[in-house]
Amino acid sequence: MNMQALMKQAQKIQNDMMKAKEEINNTVYCASSSIVSVKINGEKKVLEVKIDAEQLDKDDIDMLSDMIMVAINEANKQVDKDTESKLGKYTQGMPGLF
Repeated sequence: MNMQALMKQAQKIQNDMMKAKEEINNTVYCASSSIVSVKINGEKKVLEVKIDAEQLDKDDIDMLSDMIMVAINEANKQVDKDTESKLGKYTQGMPGLF
């Protein structure tokens, strides 16, 4: 394989990776934990937090904090899983690229 063909192939892989990463960034991931639901984007930025106030007692603030944390962490796991699924074929052997 000549150098020009190799460079063309590398450029195509780079474009494919950028397209996949943009798709992930634009995806909204939803997760819930008991009375809390969250939405985040592929950049792991929190877009929305909803709390079912009807099920919340005023004494449950500590539990609410825990439920928010659990829901956000679960949504982050979804981003990681989707990123690995879509970009893993490009980053094998190169951890931490995305």
